[in-house]
Amino acid sequence: MEEELKCPVCGSLFREPIILPCSHNVCLPCARTIAVQTPESEQHLPALLHPRGTAAPAPTPAPATPGPPGGSAAPLDPECSAGGGGDHADKLSLHSETDSGYGSYTPSLKSPNGVRVLPLVPAPPGGAAAAAAAAAPRGAVPSPSPGPGPVGSSLTCPQCHRSASLEQRGLRGFQRNRLLEAIVQRYRQGRTAKCQLCDRSPAEPAAVLCEQCEVLYCAACQLRCHPARGPFAKHRLAPPPGQPGPPGGEGKGAGGGRKPATCGEHELEQYSMYCLSCRSPVCYQCLEDGRHGKHDVKALGAMWKQHKAQLSQALNGVSDKAKEAKEFLVQLKNLLQQIQENGLDYEACLVAQCDALVDALTRQKAKLLTKVTKEREHKLKVVWDQINHCTLKLRQSTGLMEYCLEVIKENDPSGFLQISDALIKRVQVSQEQWVKGALEPKVSAEFDLTLDSEPLLEAIHHLDFIQMKFPVTVPPVPLLQLEKCCTRNNSVTLAWRMPPLSHNPVEGYILELDDGDGGQFREVYVGKETLCTIDGLHFNSTYNARVKAFNSSGVGPYSKTVILQTSDVAWFTFDPSSAHRDIVLSNDNQTATCSSYDDRVVLGTAAFSKGVHYWELHVDRYDNHPDPAFGIARINVVKDMMLGKDDKAWAMYVDNNRSWFMHCNSHTNRTEGGVSKGATVGVLLDLNKHNLTFYINGQQQGPPAFENIEGVFMPALSLNRNVQVTLQTGLEVPQCVKQPKLPSN
Repeated sequence: MEEELKCPVCGSLFREPIILPCSHNVCLPCARTIAVQTPESEQHLPALLHPRGTAAPAPTPAPATPGPPGGSAAPLDPECSAGGGGDHADKLSLHSETDSGYGSYTPSLKSPNGVRVLPLVPAPPGGAAAAAAAAAPRGAVPSPSPGPGPVGSSLTCPQCHRSASLEQRGLRGFQRNRLLEAIVQRYRQGRTAKCQLCDRSPAEPAAVLCEQCEVLYCAACQLRCHPARGPFAKHRLAPPPGQPGPPGGEGKGAGGGRKPATCGEHELEQYSMYCLSCRSPVCYQCLEDGRHGKHDVKALGAMWKQHKAQLSQALNGVSDKAKEAKEFLVQLKNLLQQIQENGLDYEACLVAQCDALVDALTRQKAKLLTKVTKEREHKLKVVWDQINHCTLKLRQSTGLMEYCLEVIKENDPSGFLQISDALIKRVQVSQEQWVKGALEPKVSAEFDLTLDSEPLLEAIHHLDFIQMKFPVTVPPVPLLQLEKCCTRNNSVTLAWRMPPLSHNPVEGYILELDDGDGGQFREVYVGKETLCTIDGLHFNSTYNARVKAFNSSGVGPYSKTVILQTSDVAWFTFDPSSAHRDIVLSNDNQTATCSSYDDRVVLGTAAFSKGVHYWELHVDRYDNHPDPAFGIARINVVKDMMLGKDDKAWAMYVDNNRSWFMHCNSHTNRTEGGVSKGATVGVLLDLNKHNLTFYINGQQQGPPAFENIEGVFMPALSLNRNVQVTLQTGLEVPQCVKQPKLPSN
């Protein structure tokens, strides 16, 4: 709200606010500073601004002109700008060029606060300046009579920049906004000034302001840092800003102690009527003077209530819009978060794609290097083979040559002729081995491998995002979020998302699950959510799940199949939502008792339709030999009588000596052995064999109680206020049990 209470000119809280014809407000001192002269072609200013009781300053021979661009306008009298000017500053007047009270001239210069202003110029003779001189005290020197010049002035609203002409009464012609003034005063009092010397955080509220030191002190800091002795004794201490002064001072509270508003033209008359034509409150004197005589008027109180109702109605609309704006801001903040998350996803996907390209290039590089290595090794092998072969032949030829030379040196003709034929043949054969090409390399040193990388480089240079609208096709394959998929008891939870760079819209998803035995898939969820929990599955079963997305173009492909294993044993508690209202649960819904003497039924939170399940109930309290009943029931069992009396429950009820099986109010298989405090009752439900067996303290009570039971069953118990039991679940099926007791006759 503080922005509504600040003057648009000075930026501070309003001081003596007045209402401009455009309905905006401005401080009266600020209005004096922004009152401007209009050009000669429009209006004329009758007098200069000057304090009451002083002569107007003498004009300069040359007319005043604006300074250089960007400079400030010629300042007004300091007292006037501070709000201390007299009637002359309030009686600047001129005619508007229209009846609406608004001028069309827009001054060209700007003051530092953004309001357009013009410098003042001398006033013409015979105008209001002469009246001001006449009103000056005796001995004051009247100002010389200036030449012709502008004789009008106006006020430009600093918010809408509409110019309003000043009437005969000048600034006093504008109504004073007493309501805004009172609100500002309440707001000032509501603000607590803080001590400027406190070491504490936050600082203590200020108690006084030293006008000489210009420092705010709390009570403790005043005693410590500003004692009322020595040089500080002459300092004047005042209340902090925003707090009322001492009793009897000028400060008034914001309560109902304000004086009633009086008429601006008739200061002794209070406002009593409202002029509909002028849209302003008036007094009876205004009506008698004739100015508002022909105007439609209404009682001030009635119009006050009517306008309050209109404002309240308008506020309702603004309140609705503000509520919508808050929701829109929440939407925008969610959009920011979504943009942030999507940006991170896209960055991660881009990095992954670029890394994949780099990996593919690295793999291809390795393949190409392998080819180069193989080619090099092949060439080296061929050259080395040639070297070895040529070296061997060269050694053989050299040896033969040396031997033949030694033979030629011998002088024994008969001995020479004995071996000459053989040597000649050997030399000829050796010569024939050096055939054409034998002394030429079989491979060249050049590698006939040229890597064609230009297409790839061209593709890399053109690698960019596709900024276009893609045609709507079926959605891509959803990605299962395996880290969020889990199982609990006989429930499974699956989560999935779409690929981050998917451009095709998604209208919903279809989640499919098989029957736990590898059978056909069936739809278990269709909707827009990406997280789904399926309850009521079989325990100790393996389920396959898959999901696909769809839109207006059709259904997309299936995701990968995820395999989920439900719990081997059941963990559950008593169900408070379906229990009889007399049932009292505690210990995280593990312990049950009853507030009634009648038997009441409570069910478990698990439901069984398949498998073998076992749970126990420990008797914590057993008074006055009641007959609690333990067993199973369907969801719609009657809960205000003993378990087993209707056809929706199968139970064993027991006292302190014997037990009976009961279904449809039929009692069978009475067996010796009851319960007491500390006893344990076990219930074994075998839905593979479709029977139900009971145990007391580990001993089976007769043969299986019921045969051929099929369907969906929930653990059940009935008891009254004399019994309290605690449920124990998550137990393995007992492998060895004592021999069952036979039913007694």
